[in-house]
Amino acid sequence: MSQRAIGRSLGLSQPVVSDYLFRARRAGLGWPLPDEVDDTELERRLYPPLSGLPSSERPAPDWTCVHRELRRPNVTLALLWEEYRTGAPDGFGYSWFCESYRAWANRLNPTLRQVHRAGERLFVDFAGSTVGVTDGATGKERPAQIFVAVLGASSFTYARAVWSQTVPDWIRCHVEALAWFGGVPQLLVSDNLKAGVIRACFHEPSVNRTYAEMAMHYGSAILPARPYKPRDKAKVEVGVQVVQRWILARLRNQRFFSLAELNAAIAVLLDRLNDRIMRGLGTTRRALFEQFDRPALLPLPATRYVYAEWRRVRAGLDYHVQLDGHVYSVPYALARQATPDERAGEDPAADHRRLGARAADRRATARSPGDRRRPRQPGLAADHQPVARQSLARRHRRHDARGCHHRPDRPSGPSPRPQRGEPAQTAGDHRWLD
Repeated sequence: MSQRAIGRSLGLSQPVVSDYLFRARRAGLGWPLPDEVDDTELERRLYPPLSGLPSSERPAPDWTCVHRELRRPNVTLALLWEEYRTGAPDGFGYSWFCESYRAWANRLNPTLRQVHRAGERLFVDFAGSTVGVTDGATGKERPAQIFVAVLGASSFTYARAVWSQTVPDWIRCHVEALAWFGGVPQLLVSDNLKAGVIRACFHEPSVNRTYAEMAMHYGSAILPARPYKPRDKAKVEVGVQVVQRWILARLRNQRFFSLAELNAAIAVLLDRLNDRIMRGLGTTRRALFEQFDRPALLPLPATRYVYAEWRRVRAGLDYHVQLDGHVYSVPYALARQATPDERAGEDPAADHRRLGARAADRRATARSPGDRRRPRQPGLAADHQPVARQSLARRHRRHDARGCHHRPDRPSGPSPRPQRGEPAQTAGDHRWLD
């Protein structure tokens, strides 16, 4: 008979029948039962005592070791319980193991309640407190923002002062933090500030294009926290609190005159913070970082990310655009065209009309309209011109080269009015005629 048929005849469910059969096979019992096996002996064989030792004498697991091992990839409580029972056959059962671990973990500091895989997540945010930096020339004080990054598995912390929470400073902080950690996590968990997230959403947040490009350069991905869900980034929330209380509070009576001076003071206290023994774990953030996070981090790319700022601009009739006071040429086919709006799911065929200006990749021929020391001549790439205009430009260059080769030294002072019989001077190119 099948297990379901047996269950229907006895009024039992199929899992209960399966459990009885499993226990009988484990006890080496078959049908019919031996004559010496009565009901009491049958129950003893089917449900043997877990251990002959009382609970007070059974070996208890090392919960600190269990908590650390759970940070490793693919490690579960079931696996750790099996390893525990291998070393302690008279140990506790799986249910007691799980319940006791959760009770132990709930007594820890809140920063360690969540289990984070090694090298998986880096939590980033700006602190709510600022530090004043005094201008030595004017005596005015300017607030500096404090960027904080915390690795999930080890709580290894990085902090840096910048002037603002704008996109350039936000990207610069990430680049410096990844270089300081010496590796790249799989995920960057950020708050929904405008420098990182354009539109916050529970399901499909819109990430800043420059921020996404930076993450792609390092082979990482961005996972914005859900709006109004601070527990999604509880690690950095506590990290910010630790930085404010342990670092910024110690700097409250010091006066700084530059960001470099402030960051140097933060770096000294940051090393002391990461070398402090954490209560409840008996080890330091740096030791956990070296043991778990550092081996699991992705390697840094060969080159650092170069900041890029994306804007929507319209090219003029002369196929030039102006960005940050500089003028740049674009392919002439884009004259009087505007870049399309950035929308999710946009047709990739429109990408050729998007114009990206890199601050570190400006052409040397670009001219600033506000620069009075040189003419306002735009930077022009030869391949951006129409074919006919390129041919005309080559003719002009050859003509100018021949004229410069035969041009004698020009006399100083104003040119005298030519007299009858003297050589004439043209007003177009100022070349002396033979």
